[in-house]
Amino acid sequence: MNGRLLDGAVQFAISNENKVDTNLRMAIMKAYDREPNYQVFGPVKSRGRSAGIIIRNGYIVAQWGDVNRVDMTFSVTKSYLSTIAGLGLDEHLISSLDDKVKDYVQDDKFYGVHNEKISWRHLLTQSSDWSGCLFDFCDWADRPPKTGGIDEWKNRPLIEPGSQFEYNDVRVNLLAYSLLQVWRKPLPVVLKDKIMDPIQASTTWRWYGYENSWVNIDGVMTQSVSGGGHFGGGLFINTLDQARFGLLFLRKGKWKSKQLISPQWVEEVHKGSAPNKSYGLMWWTNRALELPGLSPDLYYADGFGGNYIVVDNEHDLVVAVRWLDSSKLGELMKLITNAIQEKK
Repeated sequence: MNGRLLDGAVQFAISNENKVDTNLRMAIMKAYDREPNYQVFGPVKSRGRSAGIIIRNGYIVAQWGDVNRVDMTFSVTKSYLSTIAGLGLDEHLISSLDDKVKDYVQDDKFYGVHNEKISWRHLLTQSSDWSGCLFDFCDWADRPPKTGGIDEWKNRPLIEPGSQFEYNDVRVNLLAYSLLQVWRKPLPVVLKDKIMDPIQASTTWRWYGYENSWVNIDGVMTQSVSGGGHFGGGLFINTLDQARFGLLFLRKGKWKSKQLISPQWVEEVHKGSAPNKSYGLMWWTNRALELPGLSPDLYYADGFGGNYIVVDNEHDLVVAVRWLDSSKLGELMKLITNAIQEKK
């Protein structure tokens, strides 16, 4: 790689730090204050400063900031949650993503003509239009439309599952709840045993739910974790561990000599989906070239405040970046890929 250009990319990331308040409790209260009865029920931690790691051909070629600092990662958590579903397929706890969730989770969450149609794929692609409330949060209260009354939104006609993409953290938490019912053990334990320990991640990461998201699993009260930090909680993790997770996906689910998650799953997560080809199984894709000038095979985890894990198969590249200006990801990745020098 061209050292001068690589240094320029690092300086670009540092000088384009996200302006989100370092007091993240204040930041999310401000971001979601339109939502009716909005509350923070999970842990929140003030953020650090710009940090990142660039891995090329399996080597760390650049890093900046405090890469050991544990920070909230918000919706990057969704890509870890997606991985729990992939592991469930690998271990035959789930037969098919197109199976109806009601056949696995037989409680009132999936009762009714609409909700009983919902499949695992619908939850993973955020196209279920599930209707209901979970842990005192209702689907209609998450990112309500800016026009029209709440009552109108609450009573709207429901959309056929699988036909329309709609970003909704209550429904993501429903996926976490449903996977907990399948695994019958805390999802952080599954992640630790199956992924984080084998990739030699640190012991500093934590995955939280809410103070009211405890459920009875075979007589043991177990916390159902959240898929992000919208209401607090989610994954708190350092940049090095994020980079290791990204490298696992760049290597098609294989770490050293051990296949931790099937290559078929890794390929599936970034295909894009019928309702939104820029969104796969809780990973964002570049299939629609929304990041122009970059590979269509590039995909990434994306969290509030400018948290990213970028996997670029074409260039054998992983970038884990914290607190980047959210409008600058494409420009940063172009600077990094421009620094790559082909072998002569």
